[in-house]
Amino acid sequence: MTSLLRLCVFVSLALLAFAANSVLCRLALNGGLIDPAQFTSWRLLSGAVTLVLLCAFQFLKQQRRDVNTAWLEGSWLSAFALFIYALGFSYAYVTLATGMGALILFGAVQLTLILFAVWAGQKLVWLEWLGLAIAFAGFVYLVLPTLSSPSLLGFVLMTLAGVAWGLYTWRGKVSTKPLFATTSNFVRTLPMLFVALLVIYLNTEPSPNAQFEGVMLAITSGAITSGLGYAIWYAVLPYLSASTAAVLQLLVPIIATLGGVIFANESISLHLAIATLSVLGGVLLVIFARNRTHKNA
Repeated sequence: MTSLLRLCVFVSLALLAFAANSVLCRLALNGGLIDPAQFTSWRLLSGAVTLVLLCAFQFLKQQRRDVNTAWLEGSWLSAFALFIYALGFSYAYVTLATGMGALILFGAVQLTLILFAVWAGQKLVWLEWLGLAIAFAGFVYLVLPTLSSPSLLGFVLMTLAGVAWGLYTWRGKVSTKPLFATTSNFVRTLPMLFVALLVIYLNTEPSPNAQFEGVMLAITSGAITSGLGYAIWYAVLPYLSASTAAVLQLLVPIIATLGGVIFANESISLHLAIATLSVLGGVLLVIFARNRTHKNA
């Protein structure tokens, strides 16, 4: 297999994994197979175990023993962002359809990264500001005028998840060992998860026991489409330009929407189609303008 073909295969697998997270979560929660807190728990725990095993294999392969170095690649702030993303993601999908949730998530991620770039001192040209305005207009159109499709709570929770994932991605740019950093961050989420579960279950009515199918969907989301999916994505990132990586991620809501139609019997409404074109088109315009500015610099 040529290196270009291998890169294309790995990129495709990573994007499918990102979209599959939305489909798996929606199937589990919409079917009442598991509650959001349990889904998040199984997802983070299985993701952490999978990544630890990957790191152990890496250590054996390289005959290294510097486990502390791997642990220090992560940080508590990045782990907190990862935790907020995972929790918000699960609770949002109680009320959001698959494609709509993915659109809100990845739209919020890209807008967060753009705003971080502005905060870091990058100046935007008029075409980038236009793209931002179009993307924000798409978000407004998505929740107005009824504030019921999607639910306002689901929209807020998924937007929060997207902002958190944007922060996690931004901080991950400085890591020289992304696999170890991701593993360290997943492991660091576990004490946060324990505290959150205590708070949730002490202040809410006891939830029904999770069904076996719901647990398996959560473990698949954590171990395969999160753990392995993130590992594959971070492995290919060094071979992609920032603009290419950003554009490729815009495919995820489209793939997730198709997954929702095929696996969750969801429909594609005109409302969602217009919002998708507005949000993703606006972000794409920002990326295009930024790329053109860099070439002319």
